[in-house]
Amino acid sequence: MKRARLIYNPSSGREEMKDKLPEILDFFEAAGYETSCHATKKAGDASIAAAYAADRGFDLIIAAGGDGTLYEVVNGLAEKDYRPPVGIIPAGTTNDFARAIGLPVKNILKACEMIVKGTPIPIDIGKINDRYFINIAGGGALTDLTYEVPSKLKTIMGQLAYYVKGIEKLPFIRPSRVRIETESRIIDEEIMLFLIANSNSVGGMEKLAPFANLSDGKFDCLILRKTTLPEFLRIATHVIKGDHIKDPDVLYFQTSRLRATASTKVLLNLDGELGGELPMEFTALHKHIQVIMPENR
Repeated sequence: MKRARLIYNPSSGREEMKDKLPEILDFFEAAGYETSCHATKKAGDASIAAAYAADRGFDLIIAAGGDGTLYEVVNGLAEKDYRPPVGIIPAGTTNDFARAIGLPVKNILKACEMIVKGTPIPIDIGKINDRYFINIAGGGALTDLTYEVPSKLKTIMGQLAYYVKGIEKLPFIRPSRVRIETESRIIDEEIMLFLIANSNSVGGMEKLAPFANLSDGKFDCLILRKTTLPEFLRIATHVIKGDHIKDPDVLYFQTSRLRATASTKVLLNLDGELGGELPMEFTALHKHIQVIMPENR
């Protein structure tokens, strides 16, 4: 019998994992996996649990929670010689990466079924100094929303909590002077924000990086130049259709490596978690981790 390690965050999203846990364990046992579980209690727990599972040769790691839980699991696995395939049970508030690969974000047991029936596919991850991300890195205006919104508010309001916090911050957004260097270009100007995407789904918006490919060895980068508040809101409305990348105030390009520095303090968001501050170097690690993808994706 194969061995699976379920790493779950009991306080993710609306805390559904607490109620569904017995059913989930029964499901994987019936599917042929001897399944043990680890409940995270504090930041970093999921990384430690994932590293433990890799060291002990588990056949499957299941990350159950939000994007932050998956981020920690990826960081626990990234430097291991043996990296088991990762299955995802989306139980968080936004579940960006789960959306990007076509997992149901409101049906935990259906996601379990997709893990069992799916196929492990090697995908890219990003490396930033000594940290890793699977979906998105960003800095500047509003990119701090995901780690600023209190977990209790997310439990009560779900994704609406981010919009409430975003509206509250809009009048106070300011540009930052940032220098971004790639192999083919240098950008040195005041910008509102920059995003380095591995998938197309960011912040619940599934066309923010419309050409992103999880296995092409490249990041999809978006930079929003210095704009007024009305211009910012105009561009935001175009994101729904993916038309924002045609706007002259938006720079959109692909690269496998870049360096970002800033003249003032710019904090970094990694998969929804606080990831330090610039300067940072970003490298795409090609097909570095296996993630179980749904059938017919």
